[in-house]
Amino acid sequence: MADLAEIGVIGGSGFYSLLDDVREIKVDTPYGPPSDSVFLADVAGRGVAFLPRHGRRHTIPPHRVNYRANVWALRSLGVKAVISPCAAGSLQRHVEPGHFVVADQFVDRTSGRADTFFDGPIVTHVSSAEIYDPVLRRIALDVIREHGITAHDGGTVVVIQGPRFSTKAESKWFSDAGWEVINMTQYPEAYLCRELGMAVVNISLITDYDAGVLEGTEAVTAHDVLAVFEQNATRIREVVLDMVGRMPADLDALGAAAALGPTRGDGHAASPDDIRLFRTWG
Repeated sequence: MADLAEIGVIGGSGFYSLLDDVREIKVDTPYGPPSDSVFLADVAGRGVAFLPRHGRRHTIPPHRVNYRANVWALRSLGVKAVISPCAAGSLQRHVEPGHFVVADQFVDRTSGRADTFFDGPIVTHVSSAEIYDPVLRRIALDVIREHGITAHDGGTVVVIQGPRFSTKAESKWFSDAGWEVINMTQYPEAYLCRELGMAVVNISLITDYDAGVLEGTEAVTAHDVLAVFEQNATRIREVVLDMVGRMPADLDALGAAAALGPTRGDGHAASPDDIRLFRTWG
């Protein structure tokens, strides 16, 4: 099982729908079922695991996604690097609908989500200072631009609880803070990937201006978001599949798993014989 995939993609069902020899498997986790089956395929000679974040029919709202089960399922299959595209709103005028943002930071404005694997008894503190992998971010930027899409190098995604959209006051607050993107799923998804030693990269597909960004702009609706996202579906699919072919041959060299080494709170009492969670997989 550990060698079934090395790269994971968390997104919609469109990423694998046109691939040959896709195999659907169900993965059990200690945290309950993931959002859907995992779909395995070979892309450019690399084993890839695709997981629909909201289920293949988009039936799971963002605040109800079982993020821990999703991330655990991918890691248990051997995944070491995750591509995490998402629909997002713009908080800045220069970030226009149709643009892609390769985020480098997030701000968590969610509440009540199960957001860690480390509930004890070993106290563990994983840094999220640089949450998104710089090597994967550079690959994403290069591929996006080669496809003729406007890409923003870096940006902060503020993650709101959902399923409601922001008020104009909230939107203006986020915009005035200088954040670029607003979304409902990057936290805790991206952070959980890092807790299990997987490198992660986000591509935010800008579908609209958030409510308080442009004076006179009508409030966004779910239909607006889905319409623009569908227009981008083919473009992001091509970008993601091309990215897989550019991934480093040695994904361990990205250092995501190695970064977990100093995270154990009782490190002063650690023994070489102790077994950490992230060392139980290949």
